[in-house]
Amino acid sequence: MSFQQGLSGLNTSSTNLDVIGANIANVNTVGFKQSQAQFTHVFANSLSGSGSSQVGIGAKVATIAQTFSQGNITQTNNPLDIAINGQGFFRMSDGGAISYSRDGQFRADGNGFITNSRGLNLTGYMADASGNIIASGPTNLKLSTSDLAPKPTSSYAVGVNLDSRLDLPAVATFDATNPQSYNKTTSGTVVDSLGNSHQFALFFQKTAANTWNTFATIDGKVDAAGLPIGVTLGGAASQALQFDSTGAIDPAATPFTVSIDLATINPTLGATSPLDFTLDLTSSTQFGSDFGVNALTQDGYAPGRLAGFSTTADGIIQGNYTNGQTKTIGQIVLANFFNPQGLAPAGDGRWEETADSGQPVVGTPKSGTLGALQSSAVEDANVDLTHELVKMITAQRMYQANAKTIETQDTVLQTLVNL
Repeated sequence: MSFQQGLSGLNTSSTNLDVIGANIANVNTVGFKQSQAQFTHVFANSLSGSGSSQVGIGAKVATIAQTFSQGNITQTNNPLDIAINGQGFFRMSDGGAISYSRDGQFRADGNGFITNSRGLNLTGYMADASGNIIASGPTNLKLSTSDLAPKPTSSYAVGVNLDSRLDLPAVATFDATNPQSYNKTTSGTVVDSLGNSHQFALFFQKTAANTWNTFATIDGKVDAAGLPIGVTLGGAASQALQFDSTGAIDPAATPFTVSIDLATINPTLGATSPLDFTLDLTSSTQFGSDFGVNALTQDGYAPGRLAGFSTTADGIIQGNYTNGQTKTIGQIVLANFFNPQGLAPAGDGRWEETADSGQPVVGTPKSGTLGALQSSAVEDANVDLTHELVKMITAQRMYQANAKTIETQDTVLQTLVNL
């Protein structure tokens, strides 16, 4: 017996304890991946070859292998906390130097860029002004804090039921100020190019069985005779609607174009004039039941400010605005490797690419082998604390046993010297 075996055993046991201690110390570190010390035996070199009776001269650490198994996912209250459920790494940029991480604790810096606690930028694809993802190449993701531009109304759809039992109005000539000249009315809102809202009112006047005339006013503007100012329906002052004997509307009568002369309505407004949009009454009916509005939609909206954001499972970051609209801001990308254990740990929950790891495969979450994202959540360390404590006890015993072999060797040498 020599001191070599015992000394190598002490070294490997000490390293094993270091690895176990690091795992235990990082049990609360978000995105941490536990490591494992792997050992191998050592033989002395011999010119005559290693015989079958050759005694080994100890052990050594072969490698410190990381385990990239999935950690538990814990919910948080931060919308920029993002957990990866499955394979892949966040792609982080430090002034162009790329590293990879499973730590999804992000925040927005003073310029709106999404960063981690060390100021590294989360990368992905940005969206254009219309919310379309530009997947030309990953770039630093930024939350746009500018207002959402208004969208003028281009489509207005309303579905009403006109009561077939109603008589003709007492006054045959339409007058928006005289309820005796029409049967029913309903109203909604349209939006101009500057985001200003305008009250758009529709009036329905029965002219014969199954036949109605439709009039419209904008912001209640009428002339002295009660006729609408600045509004045309299908190029005329009114639009006729025809129904068949089953109560269905004639499809030839709808949809049609509404044109609003905003310069006439308000010369100081400054919005694009005329405001043209399509009025769709296709879902309207004429049944023997009370008048009612069954559907009313329009696609315009006023400007809005960013009020919050959310991240979908496939990495789409959507901004939520004060006008009730949502808009795609960007999309997070993930990277995966053929051999993740070949990545080089860089500290702070990061890894760097090496020749052993292979080239990164970059893509969007839920594509290929890449996992899905979960917002307002983080991935816990994949350390099993109970298992690590048991391993620590075993490693301690191994250290003591190797120390005992050195003590025994010392006793043998002392006996030899005393002869």
